[in-house]
Amino acid sequence: MIAKIQKWGNSQGIRVPKSILEQCHISIGEELEILAEGEEITIKPISKIRGKYKLDDLVKKIPHDYKTKETDWGLPQGKEEW
Repeated sequence: MIAKIQKWGNSQGIRVPKSILEQCHISIGEELEILAEGEEITIKPISKIRGKYKLDDLVKKIPHDYKTKETDWGLPQGKEEW
């Protein structure tokens, strides 16, 4: 495949065909790592941990004033012991 670098606002961009994204299991909005070695550019998805989200990123979104509370799940069921 041949692509062309184009101006995109104050940056430059390259369009990647949907078929290539699907082949590499990359979704729109996903973070990518871009590496340059000599005259070659490598683009790859950032490693995922257990799916789409990283725990550190989710924890950073918890409000600082958030207070946990106890939840009543009802009486034991089956052979559960409490």
